[in-house]
Amino acid sequence: MPAAASSTPTIRLRGRSFMALMLAPEPPTERWLDGLDALIARSPGFFSGRAIVVDVSRLPPLRSELAQLIAELNRRGIRIMGLEGADPQQLGLGLPPPMTGGRPAADVDLVEASAKRAATAAPAAPRPASLLLETPVRSGQSIVFPEGDVTVVGSVSSGAEIVAGGSIHVYGTLRGRAIAGSMGDARARIYCRKLEAELIAIDGLYKTAEDMDGQFRGRAVQARLDGEAITLETLN
Repeated sequence: MPAAASSTPTIRLRGRSFMALMLAPEPPTERWLDGLDALIARSPGFFSGRAIVVDVSRLPPLRSELAQLIAELNRRGIRIMGLEGADPQQLGLGLPPPMTGGRPAADVDLVEASAKRAATAAPAAPRPASLLLETPVRSGQSIVFPEGDVTVVGSVSSGAEIVAGGSIHVYGTLRGRAIAGSMGDARARIYCRKLEAELIAIDGLYKTAEDMDGQFRGRAVQARLDGEAITLETLN
């Protein structure tokens, strides 16, 4: 008689990379949390649905302080997938797991799994360094392109978001959020024909609508980094 088929399901474990935002609290944490509250107040949906890694390497290695910080972040609706820079012995039940091996995105191998499997047969085709969007970005849309620049021929609506590893070019009105240099590129810039943005960011530094000089609202503008600050300049 044939052997009975096993009822035990096959479990497959695979590695996969995802992009997460990094928060790096600094002491005193109360002041840092005040700054975080200001960002959330100006852009309430900024952390909505995002995976967050918290770098706690600059904080005292005390479990009680880590637990309090995590509780404060959870209370603000920030979902934490792991902690970087923490002593594993200080973690455990009730705290996110430790994460190691994080690298700047510029060093991450972004070749797709299918291309990796075919690598021995033929070299993978180069991935594009830019993304062209020929239609407007509607409210609620989130465009994430860590490989390079993003160009929008139309406008970006309020409540929409573009995250680019390189620069962002908007040939219409920029009303939503534009996050350039998301992979650590401090040379990235943001260009738009009409600035009405809720938030702009380059390499982790950001400006909200309230922080932008009113003379630039409604004008053609480029944003770039100048040291540790975002500088706005009008385009002729």
